[in-house]
Amino acid sequence: MLFAALAAAGFDYRRGGKSMASGFDCSGLVAHVFNEAYGVKLPHNSAAQSERGKRIERHELEPGDLVFFNTLKRPFSHVGIYLGDGHFIHAPKPGAVVRTESMRVAYWNTRFDGARRIVE
Repeated sequence: MLFAALAAAGFDYRRGGKSMASGFDCSGLVAHVFNEAYGVKLPHNSAAQSERGKRIERHELEPGDLVFFNTLKRPFSHVGIYLGDGHFIHAPKPGAVVRTESMRVAYWNTRFDGARRIVE
């Protein structure tokens, strides 16, 4: 699964995007990776994805868990996939590409909303 996520690195952000051909938005990236890796269908909406699987605490994070952030002044408005060692991969915003980042930097650390483990 992590290979599928990392294979998307460098692809363009596209609002509503859900494939390598069209680019990705944050929830489209997550839905694509879980479908490719496991055949698991996730909704193309970060808030809806935050209701799937099992809620876990930050100290319980494992590679492949979903990490959620409040980036638009509303809970669970952004999602990424935890890679381990405090890093995650995501499709950040228009004009950017899918990339990995540290959850320890102030921007992400202060906006962390929670995590889910998809156990389907």
